[in-house]
Amino acid sequence: MYAVIRTGGKQYRVAPGDVLKIEKVETTEPEGSTVVFSDVLAVSGEPGTITKPAAATVTAEIVGDGRHAKILVFHLKRKKQYKKMQGHRQAFTEVRIKSIEVDGVPLSAAV
Repeated sequence: MYAVIRTGGKQYRVAPGDVLKIEKVETTEPEGSTVVFSDVLAVSGEPGTITKPAAATVTAEIVGDGRHAKILVFHLKRKKQYKKMQGHRQAFTEVRIKSIEVDGVPLSAAV
């Protein structure tokens, strides 16, 4: 059982029990609170089948926040004495998928 969700402009394939790092979710609740993803693109209930559900939600628990490793962007125009260095660290929220609910039928983690 897995689902494909869209959050933060990206698509993720998730299953109950998965832990993944998504784009920063702005919440005022502390760690351990739940987040509901309602933008579910596809669901696979059995191996080899995939469907677009009419109404599906994915419930996740916030594990923590953080920032990825620094990415350096370096521009150089040789023989022109031009150099520019810029760094960037993208913020993320780490979530654990608790359950996938398709048309009112919940499927939760085995943990």
